[in-house]
Amino acid sequence: MLRGSFELIGDKSISHRAIMFSSISKGKNKISNFLMGQDCLSTIDCFRKMGVEIEINDKDVFVKGNGLYGLKKPSDILDVGNSGTTIRLISGILAGNNFEATLVGDESIAKRPMKRVTDPLRLMGCNIEGNDDANYTPITIYGGNLKAIDYKMQVASAQVKSALILASLYADGKSIIHEKVKSRNHTEIMLKSFGADISVEDLSITINPVNELFSQDINVAGDISSAAFIIVGALISEGSEVIIKNVGLNKTRTGILDVVKNMNGNIEILNERFVSGELVGDLLVRYSPNLTSTIIDKDIIPRLIDEIPVISILATQAEGTTIIKDAKELKVKESNRIKVMVDNLKLMGADIEELEDGMVIKGKTKLKGANIETFKDHRIAMAFSIAELISDGYVKLDDEDCVNVSFPGYFDLLKQLSK
Repeated sequence: MLRGSFELIGDKSISHRAIMFSSISKGKNKISNFLMGQDCLSTIDCFRKMGVEIEINDKDVFVKGNGLYGLKKPSDILDVGNSGTTIRLISGILAGNNFEATLVGDESIAKRPMKRVTDPLRLMGCNIEGNDDANYTPITIYGGNLKAIDYKMQVASAQVKSALILASLYADGKSIIHEKVKSRNHTEIMLKSFGADISVEDLSITINPVNELFSQDINVAGDISSAAFIIVGALISEGSEVIIKNVGLNKTRTGILDVVKNMNGNIEILNERFVSGELVGDLLVRYSPNLTSTIIDKDIIPRLIDEIPVISILATQAEGTTIIKDAKELKVKESNRIKVMVDNLKLMGADIEELEDGMVIKGKTKLKGANIETFKDHRIAMAFSIAELISDGYVKLDDEDCVNVSFPGYFDLLKQLSK
């Protein structure tokens, strides 16, 4: 049972972008409610190595921006740690700067495909070298002298889109990027506030280069991807009632809320408001004993791609057959999240089948305790910590520390709400 209320930690996607855009703006920036997770700290480390002054004070970060063309050649190799957002977005910035930089990361990053970013950056005239024709790290980018691009996205990815938007700031003319499906749009919202010449019409984003970006103070909305674990925990754990404050409600990220409503989950949005250009609100979530199955596919997948591991836990407690498909992107996250969720849930007694691009889950099922292999994937670890709330027996995670990349203090919060 989960009961209580809490203020949600800062959004990981927005925190990354706040550091990056502040670093290439002119002037002093204050970032409030910054997520002090390892991934976001990796972004800070990379920009410090390029000469940006960044000061951390509790949950606030102060950035003295170097300006659009003021970054310096890195003093060392840029290590992104476990952060896919860092390596992909920073590639777009590096492509526009007239120096050489090498990117590396941990074992997980070394397996994550980069040609989805490096190929279109090469079309813009950037010279990039790396393993397997710059598909894997280490990757070296020789930046500068970019050409404008009119590019149709090959994958539905906010990371790839954002990398190309950032590179387009440095190009020699108007660039247009066409999305396959609408993906999270934090980059477009925030860059516009920094003075970028960027416009959006349907699935097309138009960017004109500018001479400079200008400093902004940013209050980071709470991370709905982190809230998702507590949401599911409250829905499936008898007697639960939780209020989650300051949740980001950007429409490109709220697929989890649509799914919960479709599954007959008891959730309300309270106190909606705008903070730093982003819609936020408070969520009231109650135990929902009459959950029903649903189908998750195509258009909604980019709006909840990070939440699918915990949604699969939710589906085990819903009457009927839940189908998740069109989610191949899950295979190239920190782990192959389709296979990892299916294998581990089978150990817990779930009726689940792996698909090429998703999974089929039949409920309602009583879960039992098991030893869980997380593959050092934060979202896998948190998903199975929620499964333990309703399992008959102890769920042992082989790695709890991996959660710190996105949700430091998560297990303490879970313990606090479980009292």
